[in-house]
Amino acid sequence: MKIKLAEALLKRKELQERVDRLRSLQHADFAELKIKRVNVTESTDEVRASVPYFSMQQLTHAFDTAAKNLRLVDAAIQQANWTTEIEVDDVVVADYVDPYVKDDKAA
Repeated sequence: MKIKLAEALLKRKELQERVDRLRSLQHADFAELKIKRVNVTESTDEVRASVPYFSMQQLTHAFDTAAKNLRLVDAAIQQANWTTEIEVDDVVVADYVDPYVKDDKAA
C-alpha cells in the first residue's frame, strides 16, 4: 500500500503513543489477579477476587503488534529520508557566518 509521507509520519506518532501506553500497562497493578479473603463469621470466609479485564497474553500481543508496526513504518520513513531529495535555498545549507566577526583571511 502506498501512502503519503505525511500520513506515515502521523501513523508513526500514533503507534509510538500506543507503544508507550501499552508499555506502561504491562506492569500495572490492575493487570494482575488479586484474591482477598474476608471473614464473614467465625466459621465462614468470603473470597473476593479482582480479575483483570484482559490477560497478560492479550496485552503482550497488543504491545508486540504495535511495536512491530512502529518499526515497519519508521523503516519506511527512514528509507524515504535517505532516498528522497528536496529543493531548498542555498542559504539553508550554507555555513553560518557571523557578520560581527572580522574575517582575517579576507585582509
